[in-house]
Amino acid sequence: MPKNLTLRRSARLNLAAAGLAMAAAAMTAGCTDRMSATEDRWGRAGELIAMSGGEGGARYACVTCHGARGEGNGFDAPRLAGLPAGYLQKQMEDYAAGLRPHEVMQDVARFLDSHERVRVAAYYAALPPDGVPSAAREAVDAGTPALYAAACQQCHGAAAAGTPSGPPLNAQPAFYLAQQLQDWQVSKRRNDGDHAMLKVARQLTSEQVRQLSLYLAQIPLHPAPGAR
Repeated sequence: MPKNLTLRRSARLNLAAAGLAMAAAAMTAGCTDRMSATEDRWGRAGELIAMSGGEGGARYACVTCHGARGEGNGFDAPRLAGLPAGYLQKQMEDYAAGLRPHEVMQDVARFLDSHERVRVAAYYAALPPDGVPSAAREAVDAGTPALYAAACQQCHGAAAAGTPSGPPLNAQPAFYLAQQLQDWQVSKRRNDGDHAMLKVARQLTSEQVRQLSLYLAQIPLHPAPGAR
């Protein structure tokens, strides 16, 4: 075989091998759960991710909506400080999977990788549970505490302080709480086990949703010692 033909064939084989190597690398990268792997310092701590948005910058910073100490905004962004780490992590995973639709939160959750979601959840869970008072301070019907006890207390606990089955609801913004119940009612939000919240929410009238939300928003975050 002529030498120049051998060289051309060898070059073609080398080029094909390089192409296969690049394709394999791309496929391997596609199996990871973040856009681009990094070891930079912004990806190492939940606090830095929460404050800065990590590699994504300010548009991904949790503080933009949830406050510098995870206190929420008293309206449509809930308090994150002091909520259970497992609950917070699950919500991030569910946002990323589309089980809890929210355009901004889906974008944020999908940008972070699973390790970063764990770090952010742990950071907020460790913060002192302080919150912004709800903007809604309307009077609550006298029968609403009994409605809460019948419909919600088993999972969310006395004084809505949370149980292993459900997160704390006390002192969360009334607007946010009503929005979540409405989302459960129409199955827009569907990220709980056995569709329990859908079943409960669909039994509520619009006025009961409003009253429950007002009632929960006005339960003190730090009840007096011995208070029920």
